[in-house]
Amino acid sequence: MVDATQAWLGFFAGVTILLGLPVARLSRVSAKAKAFLNAMSTGILIFLLVEITGHLLEEIEELIEEAVRTQAGWAQACGQGGLFVIGFSLGLLGLVWFERHFLPGAKNGLTPRAHAKRIALMIAVGLGLHNFSEGLAIGQGYASGALRLAWLLAIGFALHNATEGFGIAAPLSGHRVGWGFLGLAGLVAGGPTFVGAILGGWWTSEATATFTLALAAGTILYVVGELLHVGRQLKEEAVVGVGLLAGFFVALITEFLLIAGSIG
Repeated sequence: MVDATQAWLGFFAGVTILLGLPVARLSRVSAKAKAFLNAMSTGILIFLLVEITGHLLEEIEELIEEAVRTQAGWAQACGQGGLFVIGFSLGLLGLVWFERHFLPGAKNGLTPRAHAKRIALMIAVGLGLHNFSEGLAIGQGYASGALRLAWLLAIGFALHNATEGFGIAAPLSGHRVGWGFLGLAGLVAGGPTFVGAILGGWWTSEATATFTLALAAGTILYVVGELLHVGRQLKEEAVVGVGLLAGFFVALITEFLLIAGSIG
C-alpha cells in the first residue's frame, strides 16, 4: 500500500515544473526575457550537477581513504566508484542514443517549429530521467524514516523544478504550440518524480542511491548542453551570462536555506 504522504511529496516535487511551461504561449515575451529564463534554468542545473557529483565523489573518496587506512573495504570503494561511472555514462550517452534512434532528424531536415518541438521534447526526457532519480531519493529518504530529509528534498526539488519548465518552453519561443504538447512535455519531465517517489519507498539501498544520483548527473549534463545551445541561438550573450549567474546563485541560496531550516 502506498503511503499518502510519500505520494504527496513526489507529486509536489514534480508538479511545479508546469509553472514555467505557459511561457511558450506568451507571444509578448521578449527574446531577452526568454534568454534570461532559459539561462537561469541552465544555471540551476549546473549547480545541481556540481552538487550531485561533488557529493558522490566525496563519499567515494572517503571510502578510498578508509580502505587505505584499514587495508579493507576496497570492494565497497571500487563498487561505489563503478556505479558512479556506469550511472553517469548511462545518463549522458543514454539520451544521445535515445535521440539518435527515436528522434531521427532532430537536428536537421525539419521545419523550425518541428525542430523546436524536438529540442523541447529531448529536454523534457532528460529532465524526466533526472527527476525520476530525485523521486527515488525522496522515496528512499521517507522509507528509511528520515522524514525531515524527505520533506527538504521535496521542497528543494520543487523549487528548482519550477524553473525547469522555462527550459522546456524556451526553445518553443516564436512557435505556436498547443496546450496538449505542453501538457505532454510537463508529464514527461515531471511525472517521473512521482513515480520515483513511489518506487523509492519500497526499499532503501546505498548502491541504488549512488546509481540513481549518478544517472541524474549524466542526464543533467546532457540537458545543460541542449539548453546552452538554445541560449546561443537566442544571441543574447550578456543576458545569458546574467541568467546563468542568477540561476546558479538562486540554487545556492536555496541550498543554504534548506540546510539552515534542517538545523533549525
